[in-house]
Amino acid sequence: MPADELAVTARGAGPPLVLVHGFTQTSRSWGPLAEALAERFAVVTVDAPGHGESAAIEVDLRRAAELIGAAGGRATYLGYSMGGRMCLELALDDPPLVERLVLISATAGIADPAERAARRQHDEALAATLERDGLDAFLERWLAQPLFAGLTDTGLADRRRNTVAGLASSLRLAGTGTMAPAWERLGAIGVPVLLVAGSLDTKFVALAERMAAALPCAELAIVEGAGHTVHLEQPATFLDVLTRWLNGWLSD
Repeated sequence: MPADELAVTARGAGPPLVLVHGFTQTSRSWGPLAEALAERFAVVTVDAPGHGESAAIEVDLRRAAELIGAAGGRATYLGYSMGGRMCLELALDDPPLVERLVLISATAGIADPAERAARRQHDEALAATLERDGLDAFLERWLAQPLFAGLTDTGLADRRRNTVAGLASSLRLAGTGTMAPAWERLGAIGVPVLLVAGSLDTKFVALAERMAAALPCAELAIVEGAGHTVHLEQPATFLDVLTRWLNGWLSD
């Protein structure tokens, strides 16, 4: 595999659907959800740059989006959190590749320059802590955040497939603070977009509502009783929301 080619897993047949995981996860983190989707779709799961078998690929957000597009081709792109930012970047930078877009607990960036700088400093401190304390200690603290309180299975064994160097590079090069705010560019996305957030994750509900208002063709789904990791906390509900939305567009 070329040095700048992402590790991918493909399964199923049908319309192409590319899944991009969140920070500290890997392509395996989708678990049964990917298998269920593969009953109807040609599902491609990627190890994002800095993660899993793509741990040695250290790139910024725009290059990450480019590599994901190269791995998935023209498809529906579904991204969670960090993966959502990467898929959004792809939709903005290479529109012909993105047939439809699904964003779970995602953001279009931090608009305020001071807040954006503070986030970069925060992520640099996280990277330094990771390098100092090692992967296991970092993951223990990361998963103890209120953000992940709704997870009954944290997927810790899978997250341990990551490396210190890979995750540190992801924080420094592709963290939220490095993202050029895309709020004013959302109007250029002409494809259908599904925005998903958990009702308990009020910060990302507000972000999803703001994105929905700015996108020309967006649907907003708030999943009751779920937090940041909507698709893992309420997998059956999420799968129903997603497949109903996809079937609506695919049957047109």
